[in-house]
Amino acid sequence: MPSVLLIEDDAESRRATAEQFREQNWDVIEAGDGDEGIQLAVRHRPDVILCDLLMPKINGFQVCRTVRQQVPRVKIVVFSGRDYGVDRASALEAGADDYLIKPMAWANLMETIDRIFPAAERAATETAVAPQFFPPSTRVKFWGVRGSIPVPGSSTVRYGGNTTCVEVRAEGEIIVLDAGSGIRPLGLALDKEFGERPIKLTLLITHSHWDHIQGLPFFLPAYQKKNQVRVLGYEGARAGLGAILAGQMETPFFPINLSEVPGNITIEELREMDFSIGKVQVQARFLNHPGVCVGYRLQTGTGSMAFLPDNEPFEMLKMQQAERDHISPDEARKFATAERQKLVEFLDRCDLLVIDTQYNDDEYQQHIGWGHGSLSSVVSLALDANVRKLILFHHDPNHDDATIDDMVEQARHLVLENGKPLEVEAAREGAEIWLGAK
Repeated sequence: MPSVLLIEDDAESRRATAEQFREQNWDVIEAGDGDEGIQLAVRHRPDVILCDLLMPKINGFQVCRTVRQQVPRVKIVVFSGRDYGVDRASALEAGADDYLIKPMAWANLMETIDRIFPAAERAATETAVAPQFFPPSTRVKFWGVRGSIPVPGSSTVRYGGNTTCVEVRAEGEIIVLDAGSGIRPLGLALDKEFGERPIKLTLLITHSHWDHIQGLPFFLPAYQKKNQVRVLGYEGARAGLGAILAGQMETPFFPINLSEVPGNITIEELREMDFSIGKVQVQARFLNHPGVCVGYRLQTGTGSMAFLPDNEPFEMLKMQQAERDHISPDEARKFATAERQKLVEFLDRCDLLVIDTQYNDDEYQQHIGWGHGSLSSVVSLALDANVRKLILFHHDPNHDDATIDDMVEQARHLVLENGKPLEVEAAREGAEIWLGAK
């Protein structure tokens, strides 16, 4: 029989729709939010997905994009109570086959399904053998995408307001990149997933600026004795990494000292720039940002990703320095070019690049020397390094969802002019990317 996955947070509405499908001899799968819906879609590979647009955790646009990568042949219908042309266009662009307005008449819904999933194609599912699915071994999930300070609110709903935190699952390892405020919801999710089982993970810190470590005191797994949290990073000040992380939890800043936290936490200052976490090979590179700051490149059995959350291009900075310090412009340009080439080589043919794009080009002119990236320089870098997918990251706290949408469109236009096959997205909380999915 044909199968349908219903993704909707309104339990009563979902139940009523499920009953109608079952009466028509459909196999029905139900999910209460977008995150669960994605997992069920990948696991069960339904024929049709009926997905609400506005849901907690992950919205309908994000569901469409993610599911399309993993289950390309599924038919997706997005529904919403909002009747705006831009919502319909965005849903179709994200991968939906159609967009319906609530409340939906059953006859209209079935007419839509009959059109996108014809009876002949539906009949084939009666005898078809479900294909064997091998879960991808590398998953990247965004828990915090913002720079500088958390900015929750109505203007940041789609992309998120938490500061830097990215989770990587690869080769049996859980690797967390930075511990901004996004690590708090990650900790809650891990606690729910593992239950009584112990959690073992590695936390890679790029640098000790507050927006990259401020969530660690609120990371639930650190408060459970059964868990092991290994923290790795490079010395960010004379006091050392351990003292910095402990300092933000000392009186009068926090009620519990780091030494009193029950979890098994070890903090190690790295010296080598190449090391491994289990079977994952890690390379580090110092970046152009105030203090000691590094970016990481992770190589797994199914692909590579680079994480450069804070980095400023040298070009404009060095030319400004040349004018100020009476250095030859040619000498400054030569230095900047050489440093950029080293970064291009570090990122060469990376499958996924997550990089600081805090400013658009006009804003950057007012923030030269602040240690952050600009849109055109980031796109140019990714193109020269032959990166496969670019993720704009470390969103400015003053950038609302519409501003980030505009930056994505500008970046895609630059790629189109270049002609190389580079995918561009902006990091969204809750969004997932799989490397090397079979």
